[in-house]
Amino acid sequence: MTTSALRLTPDQRDLRAAVRELCESFPQSYWRELDAERGYPERFVRTLTESGYLAALIPEEYGGAGLGITEASIILEEVNRAGGNAAACHAQMYIMGTVLRHGSPEQKRRYLPDIAGGRLRLQAFGVTEPTAGSDTTNIQTMAVRRGDRYVVNGQKVWTSRVQHSDMMLLLARTSPPGSGGSDKTFGLSTFLVDLRTAPPGSVEVRPIRTMMNHETNEVFIRDLEVPAENLIGEEGKGFRYVLDGMNAERILIAAECIGDGRFFVDRAVKYASERVVFGRPIAQNQGVQFPIARAHAALEAADLMRLQAAALFDGGEKCGAEANLAKLLASEASWQAANASIDAHGGYGFAEEYDVERKFRETRLYITAPVANNLILTYIGQHVLGMPRSY
Repeated sequence: MTTSALRLTPDQRDLRAAVRELCESFPQSYWRELDAERGYPERFVRTLTESGYLAALIPEEYGGAGLGITEASIILEEVNRAGGNAAACHAQMYIMGTVLRHGSPEQKRRYLPDIAGGRLRLQAFGVTEPTAGSDTTNIQTMAVRRGDRYVVNGQKVWTSRVQHSDMMLLLARTSPPGSGGSDKTFGLSTFLVDLRTAPPGSVEVRPIRTMMNHETNEVFIRDLEVPAENLIGEEGKGFRYVLDGMNAERILIAAECIGDGRFFVDRAVKYASERVVFGRPIAQNQGVQFPIARAHAALEAADLMRLQAAALFDGGEKCGAEANLAKLLASEASWQAANASIDAHGGYGFAEEYDVERKFRETRLYITAPVANNLILTYIGQHVLGMPRSY
């Protein structure tokens, strides 16, 4: 029994079991074929949506389940532990949080029920730009107010799931750099962009082929008109709205990494216990057994930080340090487990039919994205430990 199982409530354990049962109806061959074809898991996402799991964080008054980030993290963890890839749809859970926390009453009434009911997909988040990277305050995409509309021009990169989303949350500059004085974050605003009604040529999507099946793209925006009513919150304060959702993202990514890590450990334990070489299971060899055991220990420690961060988030308390630590520890633990599993499988670890190499490629992403672990270390050094800013 894992540490997290000991800490979950009966309802949370029932939720875990229900998600696990759903995921078992999608065998590894389903994910394997999608990986080979670079396909989007449309049937899986539809099933997860119809079951209500992607509406976990939407309040009941808007048709959602009204659950906390702890429950949402359990859902995504189980998807990855079952060998799936929750990255295909996880943003549907948390991007709507910007609308929920900072949107107008009209925006909430208009969008949240349709998101909860699966009639509207809000899975794309246009933030990163080629020349800005992690320096979000340096983005150049401009939104100029003209009457009752904003006209947007610019470019985004690493915008995932935009080809399978009805709407995109967009961060754009509404004031020139430096207009906020010492406040470098001033002048950035957040918009809801309806991709379904965008005129031809105003939003051009170019897929980026990556080493894993991860639907991500470059997005070129040319003279796109966005109704002023689609501005979220106050003009110029969009950066803080984006930051507000990052703790949720960190916790959910940590949960996916823990799911990946447990997939690797489960597979490694099974294979090493059954694989007989020189007359005995290879799991009897310390060189095989100890790395798997260490990976398990790292995952359990990361899981405790995930649960702590989630509890603080659900309690309305500050959790920046804990959310970042959860993502850091979980991504490193899953990578440790991935390597231990590859080593335990030997040559078969690189064989497509064992699924380890696919998950190996998928889990490596999270050391780098959605925030690089070195940036998390910088955050911890500065804002937790009080050390000088590093360069």
